[in-house]
Amino acid sequence: MNDKILTLLGFAAKAGKLSYGFDAVKTALAQSKSKIVLIANDVSPKTQKEITFFASKYKTEVLVLGNYEMETLSHAVGRKCGIVSVNDSSFAEGLLSAIDVGRNLNDK
Repeated sequence: MNDKILTLLGFAAKAGKLSYGFDAVKTALAQSKSKIVLIANDVSPKTQKEITFFASKYKTEVLVLGNYEMETLSHAVGRKCGIVSVNDSSFAEGLLSAIDVGRNLNDK
C-alpha cells in the first residue's frame, strides 16, 4: 500500500482541488477542470465504464486504484466516495508519480 497516494489525496481535498462522486466528476470533466480521474477498485463495473466513457470524451486519464477500496479512498479525502477528479495539475502530476513508484515497487 502506497500511503503517499492517500496523503496527496488528503492534501488535495483540503486545498479544494477535488470533485467527489459520479455527477461532480462528470461536471468537472465537462468543464475541462479535471486533470485525472481516480476510481476505487470496488466501484461497480457499470459505473467504471460510464465514467471512463466520459473521461475519454474529454481526453482525461482514468486510473482504477487497484489497492484502494471506497472505504480507504473516502477516509483519505474525508468524504464518502468511490470516484474522485483531481482538478489541479500539480496534484495530478504528484499522484501519477506516486502511482508509478508504487507500480515499480510492486513489480520487483
